[in-house]
Amino acid sequence: MTNNRLQQQFDFIKEIDKEKLIKRQTLLTDGITHENDAEHAWHMAIMTLLLSEYSNEKIDTLKTISMLLIHDLVEIYAGDTYAYDEVSKLDQRERELMAADKIFGMLPGDQGSKFRELWDEFEEGDTPEAKFARSMDRIQPMMLNDATEGKMWMEHGVRLSQVMKRNEKIELGSKELWDYARETFILPNVEMGKIKKN
Repeated sequence: MTNNRLQQQFDFIKEIDKEKLIKRQTLLTDGITHENDAEHAWHMAIMTLLLSEYSNEKIDTLKTISMLLIHDLVEIYAGDTYAYDEVSKLDQRERELMAADKIFGMLPGDQGSKFRELWDEFEEGDTPEAKFARSMDRIQPMMLNDATEGKMWMEHGVRLSQVMKRNEKIELGSKELWDYARETFILPNVEMGKIKKN
């Protein structure tokens, strides 16, 4: 006899393996290999375990990690939208909402609702957990851009105003991490010409 719930869960598990195929613009620390969405999620989950002490507010670490592990699953259908691609951002929300319905709709109802609620909470960015998760989602690629000598910033001609606008909300999750990122990852790359001054 087939356990339909279990079958749905394994169908979802197999489907999300496709997240490993979604390439991002960010390079790994080797400066050659493009990071994929699954690597991005794993990295931020570990970062949250290590850095949650710097959150502006007390957070549920497991809930925050859960958000980070599922927040980019929609990109299996919606594709990755590069942080500084203003044209692709125009329909990003619509693409991702349709993708969320599809991917989380594969799960048994109770789990699908739970995952969708976590995804929506991340997108809205209002709770302490969502604010910190979104901070991780911003600071992780910034750290990798710095570690790869700003290669992707230079390739895309990224300007300081773009980097500041994209990342200033890190402060909502952690003022300390934002101060560190600005001083360690952003300003030195501006001085070296890796990020255009404007």
